[in-house]
Amino acid sequence: MLRTKTLVSPSLRTLSPLVLLSSSSTYSSSSCNKARALLSPSLRSPPTPKKIPFTVATHGRTWDDPYHWMRNTDDPDLRDHLDRENAYADAFMAEACGLRRQLAAEMRARVPATVATPPERWGPWLYYQYIPEGKEYPILCRKFSHPDGLVKTLLGYMHRFSKEEVLLDWNEIAEQFGYVHIGTCRISPDHKFLAYTLDTSGSEVFALQVKDLQTKHIISSSENQNVVSLTWAGDSGSLLYTICDETQRPYKVLCKILGSDNADDPIFTEHDLNYCVDITSTKDSKYITINSNSRTSSEVYVLNSTNIRGGLWPVRKRMSGVQYFLEHHYGFFYILTNAPSENMVSTSGGYYLARCRAEKSLLDKWQAVVLPDQDTTFQDMDMFHGNLVLFLQKKGLPLFCSIDMPIVDNIEGPRKVKDFNAWVFPLPSSLCNITPGSNNDFLSSVYRVVVSSPVIPDLTVDYDMEQQVFTILHQEEVMGLTDQNNANSHSLNLQSNCLSSQSYQFLHNIEDSQSWGDLSESYFCERREVISHDGFSVPLTILFSREAYCDGESPGILHGYGAYGEVLDKSWCSDRISLLARGWVLAYADVRGGGGDVSVHRAGTKENKLNSIYDFAACGMYLVAEGFIRKDRLCAIGCSAGGLLVGAVINMYNNLFSAAILKVPFLDICNTLLDPSLPLTVLDYDEFGDPRNKSEFEAICDYSPYDNISPRACYPSMLVTASFHDSRVGVWEAAKWVAKVREMTCPSCSRSVILRTNMHGGHFGEGGRFSHCDDAAFEYAFLIKGQ
Repeated sequence: MLRTKTLVSPSLRTLSPLVLLSSSSTYSSSSCNKARALLSPSLRSPPTPKKIPFTVATHGRTWDDPYHWMRNTDDPDLRDHLDRENAYADAFMAEACGLRRQLAAEMRARVPATVATPPERWGPWLYYQYIPEGKEYPILCRKFSHPDGLVKTLLGYMHRFSKEEVLLDWNEIAEQFGYVHIGTCRISPDHKFLAYTLDTSGSEVFALQVKDLQTKHIISSSENQNVVSLTWAGDSGSLLYTICDETQRPYKVLCKILGSDNADDPIFTEHDLNYCVDITSTKDSKYITINSNSRTSSEVYVLNSTNIRGGLWPVRKRMSGVQYFLEHHYGFFYILTNAPSENMVSTSGGYYLARCRAEKSLLDKWQAVVLPDQDTTFQDMDMFHGNLVLFLQKKGLPLFCSIDMPIVDNIEGPRKVKDFNAWVFPLPSSLCNITPGSNNDFLSSVYRVVVSSPVIPDLTVDYDMEQQVFTILHQEEVMGLTDQNNANSHSLNLQSNCLSSQSYQFLHNIEDSQSWGDLSESYFCERREVISHDGFSVPLTILFSREAYCDGESPGILHGYGAYGEVLDKSWCSDRISLLARGWVLAYADVRGGGGDVSVHRAGTKENKLNSIYDFAACGMYLVAEGFIRKDRLCAIGCSAGGLLVGAVINMYNNLFSAAILKVPFLDICNTLLDPSLPLTVLDYDEFGDPRNKSEFEAICDYSPYDNISPRACYPSMLVTASFHDSRVGVWEAAKWVAKVREMTCPSCSRSVILRTNMHGGHFGEGGRFSHCDDAAFEYAFLIKGQ
């Protein structure tokens, strides 16, 4: 669990971008005037929460935290304060109500009436999801496979020839409880049962449900709450699952026997608070793997899927800094690992593929078999009867390839990927985001992914690894794109034609790049490299409308995250068209701490976290210096741990951004990490540092957003969002930050800092496709209002 793309400008090679703008410690008349212009004369003063004296002391430092009381979410004064903040936010945005309605209408108009995923074969069934007209959430369905093969089955699917079985309807659950979040769904190997985890409050406390797919009845609900991962045993009668402790750490594996009245049996317990337990099965369903992982190391146990009473096999004991994950293929375990190896000296501790015999006595005898090519890293793998799929990154960009299986028994030593005659999956653009499909069928030779980019609406693509050809099955329908504005509109509009046109797409092999549905003739999208404070090149993806962009005058938004090794999401989002059409520039900074190779992640963690912050500031300054965005029209957005990033930069460079949105932000990092009883805290020590260690505490204090607010400074307008039932980032983090910013900074500017709390949802909000439009419209209207 987590807190939640060209040439470098010569001028920035010789000049550190951090000197282009400096922080301000006194009121700026221009900033104050702009802040006053945003305020309606009738707007009352913002809410002022109560203060209760509270002192924190550690490592010889002492500080006051009068808003500490907000951590008690049972205090009625907190709910009252949040209600008043919501009322103030609504009043602040009152003059933008018309704009909000217009933006929401635009976004809703781009949402197709119905949405369906192409069917994905697993055994004798085709599984798929669709969202009915007027509904918020998907329905999981299946159809029995046609005996004459996939082509007829697909045609039958498109024309509703075969009988459809509804397995799970999110909408029914939402109507019953008012909220729905399905965490995990698993079909049993015999396709007779569906196990899933359900949260109906937004708190991410998931209950386990088991549904008989023949009778359509729920046959089992676990008494245990906080269920996270689950997998079926080979007999389809035993279900293994993990549960969390009070800090939301998955720590125990239990086994449920369907039809038994006995208590679920404990299989494994992890007592080390730094480790989380995950359970899965190998693709061929021969083995169940229990994975105990910290942020930096792992330990794996295996169970025979047909004999779960046969005991656990430990693969290799945990070692600091060493991670490994395994799959099974006809008598061998294939292990993706970064364990020290004489063959991996040149890859600086990156991942490679090893294997060992699937025999208890030989589990620690690993042999390296596949090494990454130069400038390439391994990210993940998937296994099939005849193919191994490797998820790669080359110079920070994603690639997928397949290698024929099995790898010969008598291999003399490890070989590079290129030596296996690997098939690299064709992609339309180096800027693509690639998300694997379910790919449950071990016997399949087809690998499904969703390909997306800032200028490519989501494409569902099947890669036939045996024939080495690919088929585009479907592209996300985008309403409102016309022939005049889009030279490739015909390929996109195929989605909105009749079923016969859609079935044609399911069968059509795409041979030229234009058929990918690329909108690059309408939208500019390019990756630049920005030089940070220490010479590191930060990838920066820049997107704007070729028609609406105004060189040197456009407003813009810089997005950032920079934590947990996660790649910043740059996939297609039709909501953005509303900003792009108004001349906005959208930029995405892949700062250190985020995705890429291991070294890029580590360079933005613990004592190195300031690198993430300086990287983000450098990207903002680059956008201004190069004329992409006007100096006083640059905005920022950060979500969850990305909110920490944006908040820290605002503290350091008060006048860099004219406005910012901090969504469920992690802002009070020092106080949070000092309390190991809070959810996720101990697990975050590997990412942000352990403040019980003095040097790591001091590093955290250097950037902690809540503890480094600049006194009397003019801060940008800010929309800060929170969720009352958020179990990852407490609602008090946003509430405390807003209260302290208003207390300490320029009183005129701070009136344009608003807090908006979802009193019902959790970390991920409400989740419906139309409610999402309303939230996005509020955020965009806030930014547009300030320009």
